[in-house]
Amino acid sequence: MIGFIGCGNMARAIINGMIENKLVGRAHLIASAASELTKKYIAEELQIGLAADNREVAERSDMIFLAVKPQILEKVIAEIRDVDRAGKTFIAMSPGKSFDWFSEQFGGPLALIRTAPNTPLSVGEGMTAICANVLTAPDKLNMVTEIFSCLGVTVSVEEKQLDIALALGGSTPAFTYLFIEALADGAVAEGMPRALAYKIAAQAVAGSGKMVLKTGKNPAALKDEVTSPGGTTIEGINVLEDSAFRSAAMNAVRASIRKAEKLK
Repeated sequence: MIGFIGCGNMARAIINGMIENKLVGRAHLIASAASELTKKYIAEELQIGLAADNREVAERSDMIFLAVKPQILEKVIAEIRDVDRAGKTFIAMSPGKSFDWFSEQFGGPLALIRTAPNTPLSVGEGMTAICANVLTAPDKLNMVTEIFSCLGVTVSVEEKQLDIALALGGSTPAFTYLFIEALADGAVAEGMPRALAYKIAAQAVAGSGKMVLKTGKNPAALKDEVTSPGGTTIEGINVLEDSAFRSAAMNAVRASIRKAEKLK
């Protein structure tokens, strides 16, 4: 049984991904939720098991996703810490909480996989960094990797790299939305309808990302391929460079990493 303590948007995307990709049937999934509205969604829309409380999820499942907000994670763990953990693997989705922190909160060792997914998971284009502690069985790690791989790209990292991956993968969508909005604003300023500008800019950004992933080329090389001497693109790049575009992007990522480190 795979259980979810909490069933927000991220958990729902993971559950739907598992079902759609036939990794597990609905009968082998169970979830708990605080709100009556979410409980109704679990029972009627997801059509999986609805637990009476968080403890039932922990007791009945051998893989437990801790899919709650970081500010209530400690309270949730207190509710399940005395459940027999033999044969159980926990999957954490909260930023900044180390393996040591979880062991302390649970009052002892546990098999734990830390993950850092981002919101594009909900449209099958997620980026998830994964690391497991030494008590995690290889087959459980493989299963979690397969689950997240159905919803995008996964990478295996060491725990010390997870905060970096969290900031880079988790914050980049927001940075990208800002970039898309700014690109579209430029086109709107020149007379293009906003909806059309958003569509063109968003697809151009999405396609550019896929070029990096599929070709394996250095982004600088791909940039050079579309930058003709004396052309329109180099003119725009010159403006971005004058505005310290790359420096601003680097500093934004580093600031996000510093913040992630403070969440520990």
